[in-house]
Amino acid sequence: MPVDSDDRLREILDADTIAVVGLSSTPGKAAHDIPAYMREHGYDVIPVNPYADEIFGREPYDSLADVEESVDLVDVFRPTDEVPGIVDEALDRDDVETVWLQLGITHDEAGQRVEADGREFVQDRCLKVEHQRLVG
Repeated sequence: MPVDSDDRLREILDADTIAVVGLSSTPGKAAHDIPAYMREHGYDVIPVNPYADEIFGREPYDSLADVEESVDLVDVFRPTDEVPGIVDEALDRDDVETVWLQLGITHDEAGQRVEADGREFVQDRCLKVEHQRLVG
């Protein structure tokens, strides 16, 4: 079952580093503004977008598998059909504690694989909304 407890969500939001798969370079898009909000609140946001040259002053990685830094949480702004591949990359890493699918994105089968591997899974929730609601 995806995480739905406020206490567990608070623990997840205690992460330091968030890799955002599908982070947009276009201000005004949720896939840009939500990660920007998280940066403003002290998180290290790592952009993953093979089509952008620079986001937040950083060169984005082409894929989660390419990310060199340690990652606590993977935030996904990609279509549902891409989720299984992203989850594969997340599960190939020892550092990822949580896979979070943004509002409107769900994939129960991928979530079951994340949980079976002993990690947290959140789906169909907005990271910014939950941060504002639970952390402030």
